[in-house]
Amino acid sequence: MTFYKLSLHLLLTILYVMLSPTLAAPGNSKLFREYIGAEDKGVTFSDIPTHSEVEVHFILSFAIDYTSSFYPSPTNGAFRVYWDEQNLTPSHVKSIKAQRSNIKVAMSLGGDTIKDQYVYFSPESINSWVRNAFHSITEIARLYDLDGIDIDYEHFKTDPNTFAECIGKLLFYLKQHGVVKFASIAPYDDDSVQSHYLALWRKYGHLIDYVNFQFYAYKNSTTISEFMNYFDAQSSNYRGGKVLVSFGTDGSGGLSPQNGFFEACSKLKRQHKLHGIFIWSADDSRKDGFRYEKESQNFLATL
Repeated sequence: MTFYKLSLHLLLTILYVMLSPTLAAPGNSKLFREYIGAEDKGVTFSDIPTHSEVEVHFILSFAIDYTSSFYPSPTNGAFRVYWDEQNLTPSHVKSIKAQRSNIKVAMSLGGDTIKDQYVYFSPESINSWVRNAFHSITEIARLYDLDGIDIDYEHFKTDPNTFAECIGKLLFYLKQHGVVKFASIAPYDDDSVQSHYLALWRKYGHLIDYVNFQFYAYKNSTTISEFMNYFDAQSSNYRGGKVLVSFGTDGSGGLSPQNGFFEACSKLKRQHKLHGIFIWSADDSRKDGFRYEKESQNFLATL
C-alpha cells in the first residue's frame, strides 16, 4: 500500500470513529435520572432525596411543540413548557443546582399525550422544524439554566429518516452552540417506536450520551432472567450506547423493585454493564415517600 493510500485509509478510519456512536467502555456509573413534573402533583426538586455521591439528573417533563388550546395541534417545532410550571420554575432550577453540585437538570421533548390525545412527531419539513425547534428550545434552556435534553416522542406522523434528520440536526446545533451539554433518547420495545429511534441512532448516535430505555413498558410479570435478556437485546440495538435500566412507580410493567430489579442491577454491576438507573416518575413516587429513589441512589453509591 502506498503512503498516499495508507494516509487516506487512516483519515477515513479516523472519520468513521468520530462519526460513529461513541463506544461505551465497560464499567459502572453512579448516575441516577428521574422524570419530574408531567402530572402536576406539586412535586419539587427539594422533595426528592439525593445522595451526595451520586450524579442526579432531573428531567423536566415535558416541552411539547403543540398549542395550548382546548384541542391542541402541532406547531412544527415551536416548543412550549407543559411541565408543572408552578413548582418547577427557573428559580427552583437555579436554586437546587446552587445547593447541590451533583445535580443537573434537563428537559424532555414530546411525551405520550397532551390533554388525553397523542402527541405526534409531525414536522412540516426538516429545515423548518429544526429551525423552530432550535430557537424555542434555546430560549427555554437558557431561561431555566438547563444542562441537557431528552427525546421522548412515542407517536409519529413521519418516516424514520425524517425523524432521524430532524432530531439529529437539532442535537447537533444545540451541542455546537453550547445550549446543552448532554442528550438522551427514551425508546421502548415497539416496532414503530424502535424503527424511528434506531434510524436516529445509526445516523446520529455519536451525539447521544444516554439511552433511557423504557424497560417498564414490558409486561409486569417480567422475571430477572427476562430482564437480563431484554437488557442485552437493547444494548445490542443501541450498540456502543450507555443503556440505562429503569422501572416505573406508576404501577406500569417491567421488572419492579419488589420483584428483583436490584438483584438484576447487581448482576449487571458484576458484569460492569450498569450505566445508571432512571425512574418514571417523581410525580408517582410521592405517595411512597420516594422510597425507591432512596434505594436506587444508595445502591449506585456503592459502585
